[in-house]
Amino acid sequence: MYQQLLNKEAKLAVIGLGYVGLPIALEFAKKISVIGFDINAQRVELMKNNVDPSGELESSAFEGCDITFTHDLEILREARFFIVAVPTPIDAYALPDLKPLLGASTSVGKVLKKGDYVVFESTVYPGCTEEDCIPVLERESGLKFPADFKVGYSPERINPGDKEHTLTKIVKVVSGCDEESLDVIAKTYELVIEAGVHRASSIKVAEAAKIIENTQRDVNIALMNELSIIFDRMGINTYEVLEASGTKWNFLKFFPGLVGGHCIGVDPYYLTYKAKALGYDSKIILSGRTINDGMGAYVASKAIKMMIKEGKAISKAKVLVMGATFKENVEDIRNSKVADVINELKSFGVQVDVVDPYASSQELEHEYGFALTENPSNDYDAVVVAVNHRDYVGLEESYFKSISSDSPIVIDLKGIYRGKINTLPYWSL
Repeated sequence: MYQQLLNKEAKLAVIGLGYVGLPIALEFAKKISVIGFDINAQRVELMKNNVDPSGELESSAFEGCDITFTHDLEILREARFFIVAVPTPIDAYALPDLKPLLGASTSVGKVLKKGDYVVFESTVYPGCTEEDCIPVLERESGLKFPADFKVGYSPERINPGDKEHTLTKIVKVVSGCDEESLDVIAKTYELVIEAGVHRASSIKVAEAAKIIENTQRDVNIALMNELSIIFDRMGINTYEVLEASGTKWNFLKFFPGLVGGHCIGVDPYYLTYKAKALGYDSKIILSGRTINDGMGAYVASKAIKMMIKEGKAISKAKVLVMGATFKENVEDIRNSKVADVINELKSFGVQVDVVDPYASSQELEHEYGFALTENPSNDYDAVVVAVNHRDYVGLEESYFKSISSDSPIVIDLKGIYRGKINTLPYWSL
């Protein structure tokens, strides 16, 4: 299989061309023949015209690539090596939503042939590939695993907006259903991963490795958020505390903040779901999730209390929220916890305007029910800088004064104006 891919006698297909799938597909397409498959025909048309619908890649990334973009299963049938890179979200009850993954498995199963390879990249709980996905492949193809086809798992590690830790520069964890498949999958990824690959001993180990990467970050950020709540009651600034603690060589540098996005705020729930199915109720992980999921309401209530303290009438108050994406300098609004801040403020009867230089107003309205404000006013009672976009970092105190008829409260979630706001009421996590 590896030699056939190298000689372009066999094609590799990537199913799901979002933040994860498209960069992988284009990297492989510089070396071998690739089919990029997505069920969204509009997205496919954009990519045919060298446009990344996610806004992460420049048009130059498409140049010199041997790739066919399609939503047609008949074209997908030409592939022999399939990489599945679709989202794995949670539902309204914080339970794993496997519909996109099982849907992709169904599509691959319909075109699967004897001797083909399927590698899953979507973040899942340990056991999902073998217990949930492989049965779908068998059912749709009429083939038997592992005699007729091989399966592996290689978790994605792409960080949206990060121009330093790009796909080729991050070590790739790979796994296979047996020694032969592990070798073929490892060598295939080595075609594009400059940092090299780590061969996991089993599919479950690779699945678990991915799920705890984000769970570890989630728990550590939760600790910082809890410390921030405690330090606020003590009247000391969390960032100043962390700055002092960070002078020790082995201090872990995590910071408080809103924890959203498609990974850190989601993946731990996949692990706790599987743990519960096995009879164990997670404690530390779910405690961390509870803290992080409550930070939006905490920030909003802090803003309300500060406005009351400053004598502002809450029923007539206007608040400007700056930033709506889940992290800085990206267009990605998936699972953005800024929406929690906005909704909580609105529950007090506050008028909330929202601006963001990166987010799509249409997508925000579709996903969260609010749009961006085209023409912000100059009479805000409070400003919440929720995301530290590069466009906001250099703002001076005079800017916040200019958008208020009176002294506005400045809520600075990432502490980017610490030491710069001297005359206005100021608070940061």
